[in-house]
Amino acid sequence: MAINITDYFPTKNDDKTVEVNLSAEQVEAIGAELEALRTRVVDSLGQSDRDYIYGIIGAQRKLEFAGRAMMYLPFIPPVWLAGVGALGAAKILDNMEIGHNVMHGQYDWMREDTYNSREFDWDTVCPGEQWKHSHNYLHHTFTNVLGEDRDIGYGILRMARDQKWNPYYLGNLGYATALMLLFEWGVMLHDLEAENVITGRRKWSDVKGLVKGMWRKASRQVAKDYIIWPALTGPFFLSTLVGNASANLIRNVWTYSIIFCGHFPTGAQTFTKEETENETKGEWYLRQMLGSANIEGSDLFHIMSGNLSHQIEHHLFPDVPANRYPEMAKEVRAICEKYGLPYNTGSLSRQLGSTWAKIAKLSLPNSFTRDDNDVVLNIERQADASAAARREKIA
Repeated sequence: MAINITDYFPTKNDDKTVEVNLSAEQVEAIGAELEALRTRVVDSLGQSDRDYIYGIIGAQRKLEFAGRAMMYLPFIPPVWLAGVGALGAAKILDNMEIGHNVMHGQYDWMREDTYNSREFDWDTVCPGEQWKHSHNYLHHTFTNVLGEDRDIGYGILRMARDQKWNPYYLGNLGYATALMLLFEWGVMLHDLEAENVITGRRKWSDVKGLVKGMWRKASRQVAKDYIIWPALTGPFFLSTLVGNASANLIRNVWTYSIIFCGHFPTGAQTFTKEETENETKGEWYLRQMLGSANIEGSDLFHIMSGNLSHQIEHHLFPDVPANRYPEMAKEVRAICEKYGLPYNTGSLSRQLGSTWAKIAKLSLPNSFTRDDNDVVLNIERQADASAAARREKIA
């Protein structure tokens, strides 16, 4: 029994077709090597990792304090703009390097009262408990599996050729832009499955509790950002309100861009339910690598992305502290090279351009565009219908 992977993978110089043949034993060996890497890193967690996250928390608090303080000086435009930037950076750190990672359980081993996945909640409108269900469970269990992973298109976008096209998707670029600008609200509505509520596939009784939770969290967040903090600046209420809204916009655009670049650029693969049926641990690891992409950048860039610039490593090891991903990435890449697997990485501009190009192309029927889904995975042990569908896609 063999797993045949044919990938058409772009390089910086030219396009090439690479065929990789892996036995079932090799796939499980890949899984074993990755599991060993995870165990080795987890066993080494200690004071330096605790110091790291508390250093990030301290930096986030200083940026927020500075941003709030500079809102009292709107009559000096450069200072006000610096305040907006500082507050936007604080919200990015809270959302990505702190909130996302803490709620993943990456720091549960510290047994802290506040910074653990059970107690922590972030500075955004989405209730933490709902996010942990839609993200930690659904997304990370069924990564890039069509019909299971709702992060594929967030219920409003067409992000894979296997998604059936209809005229609604002609607005793909517009929907994506709206989602980018209002990303925290899109994340909030994610667990609600609003498209299923609209079509009647989910009843009010199914979502009543979710809506109450959303209302409680969002109302507090809106009051804080758009009423209380502006009111505290007295005569500068309006400029502070605009500054807070601008900081939220900065956070939304940045977060959307990093997340989409890690999931949807050229080369990131999607899978069907049939293809992942009876999946082994090794095949699960393989799916994480083939369905993810990294972004290259400086140390500061990686911190500001919550280390989701190492999305491949995050999908492989979601509960390992993200500050360890850069060192783990070297070994993951070596494993890919050892077995002839693609390791999808590129600059922010390259991955972002590729992602938006995909969004645009998928707004059209498949017959209008070329298939750029560069990695095709065929597991021969699957049902004949699934294998036939894959062979048709390769052809």
